Amino acid sequence: MRIMRPTGSSEQLEKRRRRAVELLSGGQTFRGVAQRLGASLSSVVRWWQSYRRKGARGLDSRPTPGRPCRLSRSHKRRLEKLLLAGARSAGYATELWTLRRIGDLMRKQFGVRYSISGVRRLLVADLAWSTQKPERRATERDEAAIEEWKRMEWPRLKKNETPRRASRVPR
Repeated sequence: MRIMRPTGSSEQLEKRRRRAVELLSGGQTFRGVAQRLGASLSSVVRWWQSYRRKGARGLDSRPTPGRPCRLSRSHKRRLEKLLLAGARSAGYATELWTLRRIGDLMRKQFGVRYSISGVRRLLVADLAWSTQKPERRATERDEAAIEEWKRMEWPRLKKNETPRRASRVPR
């Protein structure tokens, strides 16, 4: 299970922690502060304990762990615009975006290399996109004929369905 970071910038989250300590110092209960700030009870308790041990420094923001993203915010916005414009506009023969194609696009546009799994993580975590699998359909498919069949033939076939046998024999 992956624990999600609360929404808001580091500064906003730090301000929320400081507000919690201020309310607790003013006599509010842990539960009341948690409800008021939209935080979990365990978080409020943890903030208070950190404040008691380290003082105001215990509420300071810390840098995000892990390697920083190789794309800036403006690059991410530009990438999203390129993806929304479609794969054809990026020079591909079909409109299908694959992770490999997106990785190639990022390399060409921003000079940044990502693995296939890294591209997926970037799309899902940073851009809030989801991976999808295209529905396979024959190119010869005749949509009008299919709709006609559904409207005319399917109800007739359904009416003529043979009754199912009872699973128990009556006595």
